[in-house]
Amino acid sequence: MKTKKEPKVILELANESDLPEFQKKLQEAFAIAVIETFGDCEDGPIPSDNDVQESFNAPGAMVYHILQDGKKVGGAVVRINSQTHHNSLDLFYVSPEYHSQGIGLSAWKAIEAQYPDTVLWETVTPYFEKRNINFYVNKCGFHIVEFYNEHHSDPHMHRNGREDDKPLPDDDDFFRFVKVMKKKD
Repeated sequence: MKTKKEPKVILELANESDLPEFQKKLQEAFAIAVIETFGDCEDGPIPSDNDVQESFNAPGAMVYHILQDGKKVGGAVVRINSQTHHNSLDLFYVSPEYHSQGIGLSAWKAIEAQYPDTVLWETVTPYFEKRNINFYVNKCGFHIVEFYNEHHSDPHMHRNGREDDKPLPDDDDFFRFVKVMKKKD
């Protein structure tokens, strides 16, 4: 029985001048599930330009390109809290032409290796993103710990009711995932 070889990827910090292209590629990757689920994304890109910019500029944010053989195949935005070591994966994507090749898992392992002092990783994904839910739970070892919805809203949501940032139906429906890495001493 042959085992599939895990692709080798590296993380490279993005420069300020890379961010517009990073944002475009991220939004293109996210659009696939939106179009499959809702039929279009006429109300603007997903995530919104505002949400992406907030992630880029959040305290502790690190923006990485995911590279395979020197080519940009995806990206990630993580927020690192060097005090608590409770870190978050704010945005993560693999370009559609590289899906189903193991790049996402390799990239996630590279992120974990980059931050070995992490006690806990946290992320969220929309309720309809079955591919993401499978990835985080079954591949990366996260656990779903909370479901944000109209009856239980995300206390960290930055939108503050701005309708221009709500291009999807049930836009407040997200799962929150946590992965405990190690117990803090």
